[in-house]
Amino acid sequence: MTKTPEIEIAGRKIGAAYEPYVICELSGNHNGSLERALAMVDAAANTGCDAIKIQSYTADTITMDVDRPEFRIHGGLWDGRSLYDLYQEAQTPFEWHAAIFERARQRGVTLFSSPFDESAVDLLAGLGAPAYKIASFEAVDLPLIRYAASKGKPLIISTGMANQAEMAAARDAALEAGAPGVVLLHCVSSYPATFEDANVRTVGDMAQRFGSPIGLSDHTPGTAASVAAVAMGACVIEKHFTLARAEGGPDAAFSLEPAEFTALVRDCKDAWKSLGRAHYDTLGSERGSLVFRRSLYVSADIKAGEVLTRANIRSIRPGNGLPPVHLDEVLGKAVVRDIARGEPLAWEMLGR
Repeated sequence: MTKTPEIEIAGRKIGAAYEPYVICELSGNHNGSLERALAMVDAAANTGCDAIKIQSYTADTITMDVDRPEFRIHGGLWDGRSLYDLYQEAQTPFEWHAAIFERARQRGVTLFSSPFDESAVDLLAGLGAPAYKIASFEAVDLPLIRYAASKGKPLIISTGMANQAEMAAARDAALEAGAPGVVLLHCVSSYPATFEDANVRTVGDMAQRFGSPIGLSDHTPGTAASVAAVAMGACVIEKHFTLARAEGGPDAAFSLEPAEFTALVRDCKDAWKSLGRAHYDTLGSERGSLVFRRSLYVSADIKAGEVLTRANIRSIRPGNGLPPVHLDEVLGKAVVRDIARGEPLAWEMLGR
C-alpha cells in the first residue's frame, strides 16, 4: 500500500489523515506599523489558526527602483503603482522580524515566512523558522528554492501561474536540495481572485499527479473556496488576514477580518471532519432513530377472521411494525385474533 504523503511543521503533521493546516497570512496589512503587526499576531492567534505567516523582503531585494513601463502595474487592485513603491509600502522590515517571531512564541502559535532572496532565508534561519513558504511569483526561481531547502526545513510552494512542468521542477528542486517535505498550493495569482477562476477541483488532481500534500492559497472573497478545497482534499489552507478592511492596507480588499478568519478555521476543520469515509452501515448515532422509520400499523379495529385491506392497515411512523415492503404481501390475508387500532402489525397476527 502506498503511504499517504505527509510533512511535519513544528511538531504538527500535515496530510490527508489530519485536519487541515490553516495559515493566517499577515502580508503587508500592518500598514507600516510594528505595533499593528504585533496586534495582528495576537488577533491571528485568537482565531485558532495553525500558523501565522509574514513576508520577508525589502523593496530593494524584490525589485529595482526603475522608471520603465514593465516596473509598473497595469490593471487590478494596484493599477498604476510602481513595483518599488508598492513593495516599499508593503514590506515587513527585517528589523521587525525578531519581535514578531517572539510575539508568536509568546502566544504559542507557529510563525514562518516567505523569503524572497537568500538574505531573507538566512534571516529566517537565524530566527528558527520551522518552514519556508515560496510565493507563486518565485516558484520558477529554482536557485532560491534550493537555497531555502538547504536549511533542512519543509517548503510550502504556491503554484499560481505555474504549469505542470514548473510545479514538478519546483518540488523536485526542493526535495533534492534537502527539504524533508514539500506542500504544493493551488493558487490563482489575481487579487482578488473570482470564484469562477478558483477551480478548486485542481486540488484533487494535483494530489494524484504530484505525490505531495496539496493545499490552497485562497485569494477569493469569503471562505467558500477554502471550504470547497478541503472537500477536494486540501491539507493546507492559506488566507490573507487584516484587523479591519476599512483601515486599508495593500491586501486588505481580499483579506478576512478576525471574526471571519475564526469562522474560516472552524468551517475548514468541520468540513474535514464531515468527509469521514464512504460507508452504508447504520451508525451508532442513528440507531435511536430507527424506531421512527415507517412500518405497517393497524388503523382500524379488526375481528379475528377478517382480512387486511388498505382500509385497516397503513404505513406510518413509528417503526415497530412489519416493514412497508410487505404491504402487498399481507393485503387480503385473514388475521387470527382480534386486533385493536394502533397495534403494530406482526406476522403472528396472520398465523405465521
